[in-house]
This record gives sequence, structure tokens and C-alpha cells, in this order.
Amino acid sequence: MQTLYAYESNLEPGMENNNLGKAKRLLDDKLNRSLNLFTTMVRYLQNVAMYSEKDASQRSSKFLPTSEDKSVNTKISKNHWVQKINQNANYNQRLEKEHLKEHVDNDLVKKIYQQLIKTEPYKKYIATETGTKTEDWQFMKSIWLDFFVNHESVQEQFEEDLEGWEDDKEMIEMLMDNLFTQNYKVKFDQPISEDKRQFAEGLLQTTVDKRAYLTQLIQPKLQNWDAERVAIVDLILLKMGVCELLYFPTIPTKVTINEYIELAKNYSTPQSGQFVNGVLDNLLKDFDQQGLINKIKRQ
Repeated sequence: MQTLYAYESNLEPGMENNNLGKAKRLLDDKLNRSLNLFTTMVRYLQNVAMYSEKDASQRSSKFLPTSEDKSVNTKISKNHWVQKINQNANYNQRLEKEHLKEHVDNDLVKKIYQQLIKTEPYKKYIATETGTKTEDWQFMKSIWLDFFVNHESVQEQFEEDLEGWEDDKEMIEMLMDNLFTQNYKVKFDQPISEDKRQFAEGLLQTTVDKRAYLTQLIQPKLQNWDAERVAIVDLILLKMGVCELLYFPTIPTKVTINEYIELAKNYSTPQSGQFVNGVLDNLLKDFDQQGLINKIKRQ
């Protein structure tokens, strides 16, 4: 949707085919941005855990360290999840190649660590010398959820500091969830699986290729609204939705309509969800009557 918005906003008359390559590059750029944000979040979480080593070193090197200063617990830095990330060559290559270490605010890392060590779950976690892999995985996931996802001030800082965070947040959360459940399978050079990438590129190309035909189908359903008076995002979502209905046989019609209603609610005007729902539902009835819907039933 974001790629098509950029494409439509900069479209020159008669240049549709020439700009398709540019649209695909825009899609790649957006996926690459999402991957960089994901890798940055992993770095944040890794650094919070590793900060215990720095804390222990700084406090023990005081001129007159207390017994508490000399006994800072560093168990979290040896956490199974953290060690697995530390050893992930693909992840480390991504950090270096994209210069992502520079995107991490060290003051924020310190602040989160200092808040974390005051909590009862942390005190309970370090009470035992070692933890199982499952316990370590679950503890790191709880830090991600409590101190990043559900922490309002942290989210606000990400919105200010990290380009595209507000748009990509849900995707980053999905990728992080995958990382906690499928740590060995996550690839830091590919944000989505190959089949999903092919679907994205196919939807992009079909929407661009069929642009004039899609407009022809949609325009009569706008009920006294000129296409130019409808929000550009709504028109893009309608075109994408019609493409899925007509040209993507594995996606159920109900799934398509529900997805585009949600996108309209999140990215367009307050009335857009209802508007997109009405137009797509109306078009689906016409397509059914004309025998244009050919979906593959799931087994």
C-alpha cells in the first residue's frame, strides 16, 4: 500500500510501464527498512542484557566500592537467547553492513536496564545461578513486551528517532515474536519468506498493470463521488482489494475484504473502513454474478 501510494503520487501520464521498475525498487526499499528496524530492536534488547557487564565493571572500579557494587549479577548477559544472538553471523553482518549500531540510543539502553533490575521478575530471575533455555527465552520475551512494546515513552522515542517506526511497528512485533519462537530459523537478510515476497511483488505488479481496468470497475461504485474526490489511499486499497478478488485464487474473499477494511481504518479517514467495505462488497456481488470469482478451496 505504501509503495503504491508513493507510485501514484509521483505518476506521470503515459509513464506507467516505465515506472513499474521504480515501484518494485520502492517495495524493496520499504522491506529493507523494516528489516533494519527489526535488527535494531534485536540490538536494543541484546544491549540491555549485556549492560549488566558494563554495570558490574563500572561499579566494581569505584574508588570505594560497596559489597553491593562488587556483586552485580551478570546472569542476564549469559542468557541462552543473548548468546545465540551474539553468535549469529547473519545478524552481526547486518549490523555492520547497515551501520545499525549507530541507531541504538545508549542512554535509553541504560535507562531500561536500570528500570529492569528494580523489578521483582528480574530479582527472581537472577536468584538462580543458571536458567533453562526455555526460561531464558521467556524472560527475554517478557523484557521485550514490558519495556519496549507496552512502554509508552519508549514507543514515543522510537517514533521520534527511527524512520518508519509508526508504519512498521506491527511488522516488527511479528518478526520479534518469530524470533522468540523460531530463533534458529530467522534470517536477518530477509524480512519475509520468499513466498510472501513473491506475493507482494505479484500484487504490486498486477495492481500497476491493471490500473486502468481497476479504475473502470471501481468508478461506477463510488456513488456520486468523483474518483478525484475520494482519498487516494482509499482508491489504492480498493484497487488492491479488487486485484486479490479477481487474480489471487488462494485468498478467500472474506479475508481480502476484512484485511482492506482494517487497512482503511488504520491509514485513511474515519469513514474509510465503512466506505471500502461497501464498495468491495458491492463489487464482489457483481463479480459473483458474472462468474469472475474463481477461488481455490482450502483442504
